[in-house]
Amino acid sequence: MKFISIVWFRHDLRLEDHPALHAAVARGAVLPVFIWAPEEEAPWPPGSASRWWLHQSLLALETDLKRAGSRLIIRRGPTRQALLGLAKDGRASAVFWNRRYEPAVMARDVKVMESLRSAGLEAESFNGALLHEPWEVQTKSGGPFQVFTPFWKTCLALPAPPKPWPAPRELPAPRKWPVGLPVEALELEPEVNWAGGLRASWKPGRAGARAELKRFLNERLLKYDGVRDFPSRVGTSRLSPHLHFGEISPRQVWHAVRRSATEKAIPEERWPQCRFLAEIGWREFAHHLLHHFPHTPAQPLRSQFAKFPWRDEPVWLRAWQRGLTGFPFVDAGMRELWATGWMHNRVRMVVASFLVKHLLISWLDGARWFWDTLVDADLANNTLGWQWTAGCGADAAPYFRIFNPVSQGKKFDPKAKYIRRWVPELAKLPDRWIHAPWEAPAESLARAGVTLGENYPKPIVKHLIARETALEAYRKVKGQPHPDPWTSSSPALRA
Repeated sequence: MKFISIVWFRHDLRLEDHPALHAAVARGAVLPVFIWAPEEEAPWPPGSASRWWLHQSLLALETDLKRAGSRLIIRRGPTRQALLGLAKDGRASAVFWNRRYEPAVMARDVKVMESLRSAGLEAESFNGALLHEPWEVQTKSGGPFQVFTPFWKTCLALPAPPKPWPAPRELPAPRKWPVGLPVEALELEPEVNWAGGLRASWKPGRAGARAELKRFLNERLLKYDGVRDFPSRVGTSRLSPHLHFGEISPRQVWHAVRRSATEKAIPEERWPQCRFLAEIGWREFAHHLLHHFPHTPAQPLRSQFAKFPWRDEPVWLRAWQRGLTGFPFVDAGMRELWATGWMHNRVRMVVASFLVKHLLISWLDGARWFWDTLVDADLANNTLGWQWTAGCGADAAPYFRIFNPVSQGKKFDPKAKYIRRWVPELAKLPDRWIHAPWEAPAESLARAGVTLGENYPKPIVKHLIARETALEAYRKVKGQPHPDPWTSSSPALRA
C-alpha cells in the first residue's frame, strides 16, 4: 500500500509553491483537508469580511483540486481530534502543513504536532507564507529587529528566496475518501446579504490572485512609485487579501516582479519596482515583530503607552466607523472599507491617525474594526499598522506627527475624485470647498445641495483643538515637551 499523507490547508489555499503539498506528493497519496476551528484562534478569530473571503476561496480550492483529480475534505474542530480522526478514517500515516505565525495558532500547532507524533504519525510543518522565517533574520547581537530599514537590508543580504514550485498536474488519490462537510455547512457567508460590494470588487481564489498579479505587472508596476499614494487611481497591487489567504505566495510575487524587470531590461538601480518589493518587506517585518513580541496585538510595544488616556466615546467611534465624521477624506475611506472590504493604504493612515489622534480613541478599537471589515485582515499587518500610527509600536511614527485630514485630501485627492465617489452627497461642491465643506460659503453649499448637519455632518471635532489635546496627552505620557513640527512622510499603514 502506498503511503497516504494529510495536507492540512490553512492560510495557503493554493496548489502552486506549496511546500507541505510538495512533501506529501513526494511521499505518496494526498488527502487534502481543511478544518474549521475559529475558537482556537481567540481572541482574534476570523472577522466577518475574512469569513466571506474564506468561503469563496475554499470553493475555488475545491475546483482546483478537482481538476487535479483530488478533493477537499472539510471538517469542524477541535483540530487535534479532527486530524487524528481523519488519519484513522483515511489510513494516513503523516500530516503536513505550512506554518502560521499568530500566537494562539502557533501555540495550538505545537500541541497538535505533539499529539500527532504521540499517536505514531509523522508530522511536519513548512514555511509557505514568508520569504524568511522570523527567527532567521537577526540583529548583529542575535536579537529581533524593531526598525524596518536595517531589517530589510539584512533580509536582502540573505540568500535569495528559492524559485516557487509549479502546481502538481495530478494529485495521487487515496483508495478511500473520508466523509467531509460541504463549504456551506461552515456558515461563513453572512445571513444578511451585505457582501454585494465585496463580490463586485474581488475574485477570491488562486485564479483571482494570478489575474491580479498579471494586471499589476502589466499596468501598474512601472508607475507604482508615482501613483501608489493617490486613492482615486488603481495604482497598488491589491494582492494583500490573496497573500493573506495564501492564494499566492510571496515567493511567487517576488520572482514575478524580478522577472518582469529583467524582461523590460531595466537596470536594477533604477527599478521603481524596488519600492514595491519593500512593501513585501514590510509584510515580512510585521510577521517578524508578531513572532518576537506576541503580546502586541493587545498591548503596545512601547510600554509607556499602556497608560495613555484614551477616550471612551462610542458616538464618535460609531461616526468614524460609518464615515460620518464630517471630514470628507476620512469619510470616503471608511465608506470604501464598508462597501468593498478594503481601503487604500494612504487613506488607511489618515483614518487611523484621525481615530487615535483627533478623537483620542484607542488604536485597539480601530484594530478590531479593521479586523472585522477588511478582507485582508492579517494579525501581523494589522498590529504593526495601528501601533505605527498610534506611535506605540516598532519603527513607529512619533505621536506628535498628526495627519491633517484636509491637507492630506488636498494633496492626494486634489480633484476630489475619490471623495466624490464615496461621499456622493458632496459631489457637486467645487474642488476649492469639497475637502472642508464647513468653510464653504452658504451659496456654494446651497448650489451643491449640501446642508451641513442634515445631509452631511458637521465636523465632530476641530482639527487644531484636537491636535493640541492629543499633544497634551502625549506630553503627559512622555513627561516631556513635544517638538512642534509635524510631517506626513511615513510608510503606509498595513492592515
